[in-house]
Amino acid sequence: MKKILTCLLAAFGLTTAYGQGTYENDVFKTKSGKEVTFHALVHASIRIQYDGKEIQIDPVTKLGNKVIDYSTMPQADYLLVTHEHGDHFDKEAIKLLTSKNTQLVMNKRCAEMYDGKCAVLQNDQKATLGAIKVEAVPAYNTTEGRTQFHPKGRDNGYILTIDGLRIYIAGDTEDIPEMSAIKNIDIAFLPCNQPYTMTTEQLVRAARTIKPKVLFPYHYGQTDVSGIPAQLKGDGIDVRIRHYE
Repeated sequence: MKKILTCLLAAFGLTTAYGQGTYENDVFKTKSGKEVTFHALVHASIRIQYDGKEIQIDPVTKLGNKVIDYSTMPQADYLLVTHEHGDHFDKEAIKLLTSKNTQLVMNKRCAEMYDGKCAVLQNDQKATLGAIKVEAVPAYNTTEGRTQFHPKGRDNGYILTIDGLRIYIAGDTEDIPEMSAIKNIDIAFLPCNQPYTMTTEQLVRAARTIKPKVLFPYHYGQTDVSGIPAQLKGDGIDVRIRHYE
């Protein structure tokens, strides 16, 4: 793992999404030197490119006054959905991104709601998508008065392993005990908008538990996450604030 972390390089810039406007992107290198590019689309929607493959996480066409035109993007090779809430599960976006060769992965509830073929992963189950290993991990609320938003056992977070690069996409969750078992994470996406996910204090605790090399706060809506980099400065975590409102 030390070799992987030594090889972990990153660059930051802006990219034009097929005439659609500019999105922030971050580029990392895998252990064999291949690039993995993350495009910050909106909120919990992430586009990932790796070795000619297109990966979409929780694609959503419209959120507030922001519209993502997925028809201008390549169709996905792999598409993952964490849970059924409208800021994560959008049939229109999925249909635009899906071809006959697209492999879809969803939790059980989304699979029941989706009118198409997909693979179902429940918490702690694993799958292989081409060269990418996927593990579904728990994502849920623990605070009294919030547990109805994301009940335990229903929703997924995902850990992707791409040529040694380990990526944790937490989904909608608080700083749950299961995070202590999540190890060797290079890049983590942690949500931060109470009451649905974590407070900034919970996110900092979660980051210190997981200890990722790079942290992207995401799904943060109107929550002020600007103070998180300073709070984690002494923990050796590279915190990057992108437009994941």
